[in-house]
Amino acid sequence: MNGRSRCDNARMPAAHPAPSTPPPAAPAPSPDAHVAVAREFVGVRYPEALGAVLGGSCAQGGATERSDLDVSVLLPAGATSRRETHRHAGRPVEVFLNTVADLREAFVESRATRRATALFLFADSVVLRDTDGCARRLRAEARHLLDTGPDPLTPDERDAGRFLLTDLADDLADTASAGDRHEQLAVADRLLRESAHLLTAHRGAWNGAGKWLPRRLRAADPALAPALLDGHLAVAERADPGPLVTAAGQVLDLLGGPLREGYREVSPRQAARQAANAAHLP
Repeated sequence: MNGRSRCDNARMPAAHPAPSTPPPAAPAPSPDAHVAVAREFVGVRYPEALGAVLGGSCAQGGATERSDLDVSVLLPAGATSRRETHRHAGRPVEVFLNTVADLREAFVESRATRRATALFLFADSVVLRDTDGCARRLRAEARHLLDTGPDPLTPDERDAGRFLLTDLADDLADTASAGDRHEQLAVADRLLRESAHLLTAHRGAWNGAGKWLPRRLRAADPALAPALLDGHLAVAERADPGPLVTAAGQVLDLLGGPLREGYREVSPRQAARQAANAAHLP
C-alpha cells in the first residue's frame, strides 16, 4: 500500500454547470399604471375632450404586456365621430371618439345587432376625464343596457338563422368525402360563428367576434358551448366534421329544427320599402 486509498485513485465526476434559470418574466403593468398612461395620453392628444374612459382588459386587471389601451373619448357636439390608433409611452392605443349623441345612438344600435362593443367598453371602464359628469352617466347607462340585454330574436331573424345554419351544416357534412381541407375549414368557421350568434340570441345574451366569440358563447350556454367549440377543434385537428354538425343540429332543435323547403326571405330593400309604406298608413 502506498498510503493512497482506492478513493484517491478514483476519477472524480466532471463538474457540470448548474442549469441556467431563465430570468423571470417582467410583471405586467398594474391597472393603476395603465390608467396613468391613458390619462396622460388623453391630456396630450385630446385636450378638448369632454370626457374619457379606459376600458377593456387594461381597466379590468387582465391585461398583458401586449394589450392595447382601449380609450373612449367624448367629443363636443358637432365633432366627427371616428376611430384612431396611436402609440403612447411605448403602448398601442385604440381610440374610439364619439359625440355624446353618437355614442348614445351606438348604445341603442347595440341592442339590435346584439354586438355590444361600445357598451362593454363603457360599462366596465375607469373614468379618465369627466368635465360635467357625462362620462359617469354614460357608464351607468351602458351598464343598465347590458343588464337589460339585447333585443329578442324576431320570427324572421329566427327563420333566417335556421335556414342558414341548416345549409351550412349540410355543406360541412358533405366535406367529409370531398377532401378539400380549405373548403372544410372555411365552412366550419362560418358554421361555428353563425351557430354562436344564433344561440346567444336565443338565450337573450350578447354575441361577440374574435376572442370574444367563445367567451360570450360560454357565458350564454355553458352546456352547449363546449360541444360547438370542441366540434370546431375536431374539424381543425382531425378533419372530422361530425361533432360540429351534431352540435349545430342541437342549436337548430332549440329553435324549431332544420329549415329547408318552404323558406321565404324578403330582400332587405323590399322590407325597408314595406316598412316605409306601413308608416304612412292612417
